[in-house]
Amino acid sequence: MDRWKKTKGYAPNAWLTMVRRPKVFLAFRDLHTAVMMDEGEVTKALKFMVAEVVSNAAGCTYCTAHNAENSVKIGGVPAEKVAALWQFRASAQFTPAERAALELALAAGSHPPTVADAHFTELKKHYSENAIIEIVAVISLFGWLNRWNQTLATELEDTALPFARNHLTPSGRKPAPAAPT
Repeated sequence: MDRWKKTKGYAPNAWLTMVRRPKVFLAFRDLHTAVMMDEGEVTKALKFMVAEVVSNAAGCTYCTAHNAENSVKIGGVPAEKVAALWQFRASAQFTPAERAALELALAAGSHPPTVADAHFTELKKHYSENAIIEIVAVISLFGWLNRWNQTLATELEDTALPFARNHLTPSGRKPAPAAPT
């Protein structure tokens, strides 16, 4: 929890529910660190954008809000680019490589998933096999976390809500409701 308290100033509600099962929390924390925070070929910026797109496609407003904010605060993505994520196909802010990764995230997060061989053909134009595995790891991690938060109806923290309202709402995305006061 200390990492998130230092990074964001609070412990995420999702993690607070996981702590009720300490082994689950520790396993998730270690997997989250390995997938999202450890250095690899894929930048943290792209990882958090992929996480935001797959979460939004899956309908998890809690994870969508957090990953949008993390894209900026941890990944260093300009807020305007995060706000344009749902126009990634047409926006000049995204490279062809980013578009390929985001297309896979969108397809994987859809219900039912619409992943096709063509997604991997396009990814191979821009990424090594190891980088593709990193991207799929992000998608898979958030498949689990999206289900966790959707099932528990995890409420967005009051401290995360202003970012979500400022950067997601204008593009039509809806942040998760804040906890009642």
